Amino acid sequence: MKPRVLSMNYTDNHANDGIVRIIGVIMTICGAAALFVAGSTSAMAESGIASVYAYSGSKTASGERANPTGLTAAHRTLAFGTHVRVTNRRNGRSVTVRINDRGPFVRGRVIDVTPAGASALGFSGLAPVKLVAQN
Repeated sequence: MKPRVLSMNYTDNHANDGIVRIIGVIMTICGAAALFVAGSTSAMAESGIASVYAYSGSKTASGERANPTGLTAAHRTLAFGTHVRVTNRRNGRSVTVRINDRGPFVRGRVIDVTPAGASALGFSGLAPVKLVAQN
């Protein structure tokens, strides 16, 4: 019998936005199904539009003070503390940021980066990016 791989897809109805996480493998043995959960989400990859935070000096969702000079970012679902490699698809520049906030809450956008992160990526407003979560 062939094992089936379960996956959860999130596309938000945009052609270039996609997230795929392998959740586990279901194997059927003697008529009974068993789920084996994958131990890592480091294979997460997502593409979409990045935007720059508008800082007001308040606290982030993780409780940290917002710091426009830090290499941090907001993502809707990734755990706080997750390091994400963000690559600007226009110029190929990359930077690693740490997730410490929630957002963006605008359709089509996948990440909000600090002004320092946007500067490292070479943009000031919006940019097409690729995200890869790292351990």
